[in-house]
Amino acid sequence: MPPKHPWPTTRKDDVVETLHGTKIADPYRWLEDEKSPEVQAWMTKQDDYARAELAKLPGRDKLVARLTELFYFDAISSPSHHKGRFFYTRKHATKEKMVTYWKQGEQGAEKVLFDPNTWSADGSTGLKGWWPTHDGKRVAYAVSEHNSDETVTKVIDVATGKDLPDVLAGTKYGGASWTPDGAGFYYTWVPPISDKITVAARPGFAEVRFHKLGTDPAKDTLVHEATGSAETFIGSNLSYDGHWLIVTVNHGWNSADVYFKDARKPLASQKWVTLIEKIDADFDVTVWRDQFYVKTNEGAPRYRVFKADPKQPARAAWKEIVAQNASTLQSASIVGERLVLVYLRNAATEVEVHDLAGKAIRKVELPPLGTSGGISGNPDEDTGYFAYSSFTQPQVIYRTSIKSGKVDEWARIKLPIDTSRFVTEQVFYPSKDGKQISMFIVRNKDAKADGSNPTLLYGYGGFNVNLTPGYASSRTVWLENGGILAIPNLRGGGEYGEEWHRDGMLLKKQNTFDDFIAAAEYLVTAKWTSPAHLAIQGGSNGGLLVGAALTQRPDLFKAVLCGVPLLDMLRFHQFGSGKTWVPEYGSAEDPAQFKALHAYSPYRRAVDAGPTRYPAVLFDSADHDDRVDPMHARKLAAQLQSVTTGTSPILLRIERNAGHGGADMVKSTVERTADQWAFLLALLK
Repeated sequence: MPPKHPWPTTRKDDVVETLHGTKIADPYRWLEDEKSPEVQAWMTKQDDYARAELAKLPGRDKLVARLTELFYFDAISSPSHHKGRFFYTRKHATKEKMVTYWKQGEQGAEKVLFDPNTWSADGSTGLKGWWPTHDGKRVAYAVSEHNSDETVTKVIDVATGKDLPDVLAGTKYGGASWTPDGAGFYYTWVPPISDKITVAARPGFAEVRFHKLGTDPAKDTLVHEATGSAETFIGSNLSYDGHWLIVTVNHGWNSADVYFKDARKPLASQKWVTLIEKIDADFDVTVWRDQFYVKTNEGAPRYRVFKADPKQPARAAWKEIVAQNASTLQSASIVGERLVLVYLRNAATEVEVHDLAGKAIRKVELPPLGTSGGISGNPDEDTGYFAYSSFTQPQVIYRTSIKSGKVDEWARIKLPIDTSRFVTEQVFYPSKDGKQISMFIVRNKDAKADGSNPTLLYGYGGFNVNLTPGYASSRTVWLENGGILAIPNLRGGGEYGEEWHRDGMLLKKQNTFDDFIAAAEYLVTAKWTSPAHLAIQGGSNGGLLVGAALTQRPDLFKAVLCGVPLLDMLRFHQFGSGKTWVPEYGSAEDPAQFKALHAYSPYRRAVDAGPTRYPAVLFDSADHDDRVDPMHARKLAAQLQSVTTGTSPILLRIERNAGHGGADMVKSTVERTADQWAFLLALLK
């Protein structure tokens, strides 16, 4: 007799379809329809049950108290300078959301520009981004409801603090690229969902427009037409001096086409000039003093930099100024008339300053095994700022002179925690096919390799995303409670270049899961933990990762945290932003790609496997996730609850007023993290 489970029951439907000659059972397809009253009622029951169970966990109240102590703190961002005005954000220990400030001159009086804490009674309205004019007199800003990706862009007059009449809907995919005179900006517009434009097809209708302040946004000038392909993103950027308008069409996370026009002349009278197109490589262009600086992985999987002249844009005329080296080039920007390059060496940051001919001038001194996003600043100003953090060091911001290299500490986050008792090490282990994979292990210095440590293995492995050493208070609370944190750099990520990325995508996606499972096996073999004390965590693409791991090796883990995941890989492209991920995953509509997706799709595997003893799973979903459709979490949660032969809990927690990144209030993050850590500690200790 299978055990009787306490969670709400879910009806099954006898839905079977045939794809490429293969029958596919889909008993919970009805859970895809979020607008259905039955689905809404089911979600409420599941969430209520999960929260009631989580609230009863031992030690949860203490976790809430400690997380509150660490999550509410004071911090300041590096400033953005615009003709004498400085803009920056502050995180306040007394507020739920960050506040944006401005001041006239470095010593000027601090004034509030945006305080999203006052925008809605329940905190559902938030700030997604802001873009000042060159003179700092006006700022375009994007407003979001429920922290979803969908935004409306407005414009504020900085001196008066009052909004202008300009209100632009459909700005989900972009910011504002202002003309130097502040008269208007370029942006990406996407039409609303309708009977002719589905959610999945919508990205293909995105187009570049120009908005002139004071005019009707509905009459904004079309600058570049839509691509017609939902597998692309289109965006624009006007050079700092206003000379060149760059339009980039990204094909997933794998390649880009780049076009340009001379913005000093009437755009309508010009044809788009092709800088590069139809090359299976990525191209990122920065413009300065009428020269194009192109970071690319074409012929160089760890990236290099070219200089191109817009008067001679043919690929053969480009000049390589920074060659590929043993590290992976992450970004190339221009600050203070210098080229700032950010590299990853074994997944840790190195920052270099070069002249505009590509010659190396110096390296920025950083501690080992840490992360920096490089130097921010204006291309014609000497002052720049850079931040540094590591697994055990909260963020420190430094101010630097690009010309002299002088560095001064500018701001430091101070928290009531002693991180000196923690240690970070980097290890390498073989994956299933023998490939060496790097992994960070963060632990208490006195942790014993006796197989009993509660250990959390966190991963992502996709879309060229890098997992580098960075501080998070949530992780220190895990460490304080005797936990070990392990973060491997899986294939599919970008830590070791484009080959590393491509070895974990499309038909090679299983490599990512093999790397992750091998990381777990390494931790067990090294006696840091054992299956009875091992948990895994991932969100979004990382949710797919842990979904694949728990359905392929349910015996290897005691507990799983699966956040805003993709799990039905045979139908993902029909929901949310799914079509934009087809270049990364493939599509079930293609026979060869179907075969790979069918083999690893976590929902499909769980349906076909039938009764199985699964580890405990906490699914974290969001009620306004407009990127990854929450149907994925609903369907696998229902399937696991139906077939697990064990007694470990299978819970579905649904965050309110939350998008793909969760809710943007500190108290929501405290509650969610307390639930996660209490869930794991009750099971692993």
